[in-house]
Amino acid sequence: MTYQEVLAHLDALQMHKIKLGLEAMQSFLEKVDRPESRLRFVHVAGTNGKGSVCAAVTEVLSLAGYRVGVYTSPHLSSVRERFRIGNEYISEETFAELGTRICQVLGEEQITYFEFTTALGLLWFAELNVDLVLLETGMGGRLDATNVVTPLLSVITSVSMDHEAYLGTSLPVIAGEKAGIIKRAVPVVSGAVHPEAAAVIEAVAQINAAPLFALRQDFDYVVHPDMSWTWAGGNAFANCEIAGLRCSRASLVQQENDSLSIAVLKLLQKDGFQVSEQQICQGLASVKWPGRMECFDQEYTAIVSNDKAGKSRKVLRYLLDGAHNTDGVKNLAKTVREKFQYRKLVGVWGAMVDKDLAATLDLMAPLVDELIITQPDGERAATPEQIYAILNTEQQQKARCVKKVDEALVAAQETAEEGDLIVVGGSLYLIGAVRHLLLGDLV
Repeated sequence: MTYQEVLAHLDALQMHKIKLGLEAMQSFLEKVDRPESRLRFVHVAGTNGKGSVCAAVTEVLSLAGYRVGVYTSPHLSSVRERFRIGNEYISEETFAELGTRICQVLGEEQITYFEFTTALGLLWFAELNVDLVLLETGMGGRLDATNVVTPLLSVITSVSMDHEAYLGTSLPVIAGEKAGIIKRAVPVVSGAVHPEAAAVIEAVAQINAAPLFALRQDFDYVVHPDMSWTWAGGNAFANCEIAGLRCSRASLVQQENDSLSIAVLKLLQKDGFQVSEQQICQGLASVKWPGRMECFDQEYTAIVSNDKAGKSRKVLRYLLDGAHNTDGVKNLAKTVREKFQYRKLVGVWGAMVDKDLAATLDLMAPLVDELIITQPDGERAATPEQIYAILNTEQQQKARCVKKVDEALVAAQETAEEGDLIVVGGSLYLIGAVRHLLLGDLV
């Protein structure tokens, strides 16, 4: 099969929707001689921050000379973004070869899109014999397709409400699903500080005799006035401190995610992964995670249609963030208020209909001076009219609906002037489409 044929097969698998459970993955892995058994993993679950932790740990370990495989989801514009070793994404040729092999092994058996990509990632990493794999769950943890590995470390980032239709309608229940990645005697790093979530994770860790290293208890961080920060390990980390740290992005929760990453790096030392404090500082200051609190300036050329017909050029500032649940959007709104200066805030917003649209809009709509509501691809996407109807009368007066994403982006660009900020958010699908228009593909 060619690369395009494998892509077409994957697209066809979307009809199988989301299916939680491990049976299909276990069955497939048995048929291909269990590639995961030849690999070492850090398994990462949580509501927000999973990708940031994977990116940070990978950056630091790569600086130290290790070959690190990374499997994350979803992608922004190409499925190949889900698989990389260091900063190198999987090639189309390798993707096609492994995709063909999976199809041949499965025969008439059907699996989901996420199961297919998880299997492909495990095969690729085993084939290239990487030193470590950062394996991110797709949804939940207990029944996630990635939960077929026994890692060196389990990581649970922040836990909040999301995917309630699949994971449960209360924080303790959702935390229980995330805690499902905890394995017998395998250390756990947790960033779940909400008391209800923290209590569940602690209980599951105790049941599994898994050493627990929790943010605010076993390690913490302090942010200084100049925005540098210090990581402070407690007794479990021999009271180690690392000062002079800098974050690569403006997010107000970045220190939290990076603190988890440092705890992971410290614990990995017993497994032979040695990194210096200098490499930690350098790595965290340079890590990139596209589409997540990503800020850049770009020149925009507009056609002027008046008596002085011609072209008008202006440099516009963009902030792209894939925040799509309440806690993520809360962080986006707070970061925009506290870390950015602008004359006018122009919002481009789109979301999936199964998200808490009212709560997320209530956080962002009051901030923006103009709101352009659009509709990213996907059958779960809310229509602009559905989102507009949730706004109050005052907010509707500064909002307009532009269904096509490319036209919504142009509307924002025509409205914004130099010194303004265009913030795009509400859905990673929207971020992927807008980022492609502005910056092209990652791979």
